[in-house]
Amino acid sequence: MERKKVLLHICCGVCALSCIERLEKENFTVKGFFFNPNIHPYKEYQRREQAWQKVKEVMNVDDIEGIDYNPRKWFEMVKEYKNEKEGGRRCRVCFEFRLKECFKFATQLGFDYFTTTLTISPHKNSRVIIERGKKIGKEYFLDIDFKKKNGFKRTMELAKKLNLYRQNYCGCVYSLLERRRKIESSP
Repeated sequence: MERKKVLLHICCGVCALSCIERLEKENFTVKGFFFNPNIHPYKEYQRREQAWQKVKEVMNVDDIEGIDYNPRKWFEMVKEYKNEKEGGRRCRVCFEFRLKECFKFATQLGFDYFTTTLTISPHKNSRVIIERGKKIGKEYFLDIDFKKKNGFKRTMELAKKLNLYRQNYCGCVYSLLERRRKIESSP
């Protein structure tokens, strides 16, 4: 049976681990797409990108090269939602922006499908992410909630084993500020 090719949007190395493992077990050929102009500050972006590079090497997965970090467009797109809590319209715009870019590359490069690691997070609404993916790519979006089948638990096990950097906020400056406010207000 011929393996179908899937372009996997990677939000971070940790999240990629069990997603790649599952896709390969389900007979897909996986290529990564690390596209995250939402991650701020740049030093955080570099940490996550380095973790992805380690995962890529360990799991023997290729990725799309030459994707530049350019947060200006992202900031412009979400500016009217900057005061919303995580999980609101800002996140929906962010998901859609990254999924559109993944879909664009997937179609240009002849992939059978595209999907995202974003659904593995217990802090993200997979239904919203999947709806956005289907809206963008219709039948080309591989509809998988990676947190199911113990996906999040498995990815944490693998990340610990590899001693990967694990972030403590979603990625954008607004989620970072929200996290800091929660920490400062807790007893």
